[in-house]
Amino acid sequence: MTATYREQGDIAVITLNNPPVNGLGHATRTGIVEGIAKAAENTAIKAVVIIGEGRGFSGGADIREFNTPKAMQEPSLMTVISIVEASDKPVIAAIHGVAMGGGLELALGCHYRVAVAGAQIALPEVNIGILPGAGGTQRLPRILGLEPALNMIVSGKTVMSDKLASTKLFDQMITGDLLEGALAFAKKVSDARPLPKIRDIKINYPNADGYLQFARNTVRVVAGPFPAPLKCVDAVAASVKMKFDDGLNLERNLFLELVQTTESKALRHAFFGERTASKVPDVPSDTPLRTIKSAAVVGAGTMGGGIAMNFANAGIPVKLLEMKQEALDKGLATIRKNYENTMKKGRLTQEQFDKRVALITGTLVYEDLAQADIVVEAVFEDMGVKETVFKKLDEVMKQGAILASNTSTLDVDKIAAFTKRPQDVIGTHFFSPANVMKLLEIVRGAKTGKDVLATTLALSKTIKKTGVVSGVCDGFIGNRMVEQYIRQAGFLLEEGCLPEQVDKAVEKFGFAMGPFRMSDLAGNDIGWYIRKRRYVEKPEVTYSKVADLLCEKGRFGQKTSAGWYDYKAGDRKAYASTEVNTMIIDHSKAIGIERRKVSDKEIVERLVYALVNEGALILEEGIAMRASDIDMVYLTGYGFPLFRGGPMFYADTVGLSNVVMAIHSYAKGSHSEAWTPAPLLTKLAHEGKTFS
Repeated sequence: MTATYREQGDIAVITLNNPPVNGLGHATRTGIVEGIAKAAENTAIKAVVIIGEGRGFSGGADIREFNTPKAMQEPSLMTVISIVEASDKPVIAAIHGVAMGGGLELALGCHYRVAVAGAQIALPEVNIGILPGAGGTQRLPRILGLEPALNMIVSGKTVMSDKLASTKLFDQMITGDLLEGALAFAKKVSDARPLPKIRDIKINYPNADGYLQFARNTVRVVAGPFPAPLKCVDAVAASVKMKFDDGLNLERNLFLELVQTTESKALRHAFFGERTASKVPDVPSDTPLRTIKSAAVVGAGTMGGGIAMNFANAGIPVKLLEMKQEALDKGLATIRKNYENTMKKGRLTQEQFDKRVALITGTLVYEDLAQADIVVEAVFEDMGVKETVFKKLDEVMKQGAILASNTSTLDVDKIAAFTKRPQDVIGTHFFSPANVMKLLEIVRGAKTGKDVLATTLALSKTIKKTGVVSGVCDGFIGNRMVEQYIRQAGFLLEEGCLPEQVDKAVEKFGFAMGPFRMSDLAGNDIGWYIRKRRYVEKPEVTYSKVADLLCEKGRFGQKTSAGWYDYKAGDRKAYASTEVNTMIIDHSKAIGIERRKVSDKEIVERLVYALVNEGALILEEGIAMRASDIDMVYLTGYGFPLFRGGPMFYADTVGLSNVVMAIHSYAKGSHSEAWTPAPLLTKLAHEGKTFS
């Protein structure tokens, strides 16, 4: 049973027991209703305590039932709360760990609430594009106050029970054993009548209209393309302006409206996609993990330093190797400066600063890395350099150590073959800046051990990354797809666009940064180096030569204060470059292309559908396990707009048949070889199916 009933003297105890967070699934809801009924039938019972087993009271809805009939099957959560609230015997919610979403709404439906310190309290529904749908927007403002309740609901942020101890939300804070304290409290209030109901509280807030209008104006600015935050304000406003039941009906209608929005579907897709990404079908959840208590990083440059910070942030000591003292000193100084900047912003205490800096030590000797449990190579993206490093690591590292490569495009199987232990080799592609970006692309080689893969996935969570597994291919998931995106951006320049038009169109679509601003940030020389390799390895693949001309001028991006744009000292703002724009126009003339006016719609479709088409090939080849994995790569590593759910989810919302039609249309243009629809995309479109 996921909700059990027992009697302790004259107090009934209903225990929620649905691991991991006591989600309020159908069986649990049914158990609560049955428990309340048993308590009502027994005249000896004077009160009821609802408490959670394990890690908390309840984390809300059972996500395993999302999008299934059970999610709304009676008794629904609203029905459960109505039954609890209508009980003629006092019902006390005993809270520890977490009381979030529906879990908090259940507690608000109880007559009393007691809690221990350290419990996490939240109504986070806005984070998946909806609002609390079981009375949260009506009850929380009545018990907590209009402003603090609105702030919690609109932001979805967690508040610790300690900070709410002085409010009316909790009737008593319990020290010591929660159940014992709750039972004692239940005895104390067992004869109290009438039973207090939050629904009966009237909100007295002077000039509520003025405050709510101010709230709407503020929320409108920060909500961007997401409708849920403003709807949250509307629902909370009903708690002030309407009778309780009318407000409850409005809340429900707004909830049902939001559930159907593309934005909410995109957020829910991302929510589940992140959780699904860690599941690998042929790697059981109970696969034994290797111990990771220490780490090493080869290379103290921008990437290596950022990777080292990830380990230190998680409390894992890390050795940082460089070949020259000057380079090592520079790398360690950069790490220290990064931490100092974080401390200045108030996001790090002096104690945390000292601890993290102390966890990172430098060395010039490979042998000093020997006892690390994992070593990450972060050197120049060249197979010859990788070979030298991995042969040395194979020689010095202890048996059982994981040998990881931060390669962004190179063949992990070839890298593994440089060692006598390919089962220990894996790709860990961090994204720059590595200490900030959430994505970790985990590349599984043909001989990578299942325990190594499982350990690396677990480690990604430890260092607060979203780990997504990729198979081995040139560029893996992210960079293989972005190459097609960048190719189209280059073709658009030849045909009539300038960098700022392309970037603005894509940024208006929702990308954090357009392709040319992105290239300037990453370094145009990196793409140039990769293209040179492609010209030899894949001569049949065409590229615009504009980017090569740019690099020949030494315009490598922000680091040289000149790229696709001009930059000023100490200023990261991109300024349109007359020199670059003239170069582009002259190049079009030189290759005989008559420039034309290109619409923003065409720009967006060509760039995004290039991603989708390549993504379909990646799925078909088994490089990515799921379409949602591709979306997670693009949402967490490439700035794809969250409200659109990732390229594959976006293609589903557009309609795959429409995507295929557009691809055929663009294939009639000047670069038809770049527009062969992926067989999987064509098949799904023909069958009326979707990627997700």
